[in-house]
Amino acid sequence: MKNKSLVSIEDYGKEGMLKILELADYFEKNPNQKILDGKVIASLFFEPSTRTRLSFESAINKLGGRIIGFSDANSSSVTKGESLKDTIITVSKYSDLIVMRHPLEGSAKFASEISDVPIINAGDGANQHPTQTLLDLYSIYKTQGTLENLNIFMVGDLKYGRTVHSLIMALSHFNPTFNFISHEKLKVPTEYKLYLDEQGIKYYEHSEFTDIISRADIIYITRVQIERFSDPLEYEKTKNIYVLKKEMLVGTKENLKILHPLPRVNEISEDVDDTKEAYYFTQALNGVYTRQAIIAATLGLV
Repeated sequence: MKNKSLVSIEDYGKEGMLKILELADYFEKNPNQKILDGKVIASLFFEPSTRTRLSFESAINKLGGRIIGFSDANSSSVTKGESLKDTIITVSKYSDLIVMRHPLEGSAKFASEISDVPIINAGDGANQHPTQTLLDLYSIYKTQGTLENLNIFMVGDLKYGRTVHSLIMALSHFNPTFNFISHEKLKVPTEYKLYLDEQGIKYYEHSEFTDIISRADIIYITRVQIERFSDPLEYEKTKNIYVLKKEMLVGTKENLKILHPLPRVNEISEDVDDTKEAYYFTQALNGVYTRQAIIAATLGLV
């Protein structure tokens, strides 16, 4: 993996993903090290972020690295009309690795082709979010003891949800059964369903999940993303369609865990937070260990 960019979850393959999970477990047990001493990591967030950006910065700090960059494109030369190409080429001269989030699909791949240093994709539009996927896999493995043969429920915005798209691709290596629950306007894009068909992976589409929730090993619920809607009225019509409440968890599997990439709006009621099924805040913490593993592996330090 050394000096290889992480643009798509497909860049790793099954063995590569399992290696990252093994390293994440190592860093969870040994989070504070100095293996990035003397390294400069650029954090370029052209789009707002809390958990992804801060967990990357926490990971870098715990490993003894230095951080440069910006958390808002408005504080960069983009406001002066500088192109993405010029930004990436310039910043790659100052750093050993670039972590980048950008609103345009394909931006991370483009950056990886012109950068002098590896690029880690922290989300490119509605396309992919591979580091989130790896922390999701780590969370699933920790809670289930396996990644194989699980019944995965994905709920909410499955059309624009880049975390969903990446996770579908990753879990397809482990023979899951998918249940996709969404509004008609927010269904999983055809390209991902065709991919699952080619892989022989079972999936089912539903408009409701109250009657079938008892089958789930993992419920992966996402918010309806206002930033992906050009029409505010359309957003208002769809944002509250699926809300998970504590009372709905009665009769579910003992091993059920609820995951959410966050931020949450109102798709998980706060009364779920104190249940044994709720795992989303620990999931966010797992992002630090997973991103330590990704950075260290990318730079060939482990």
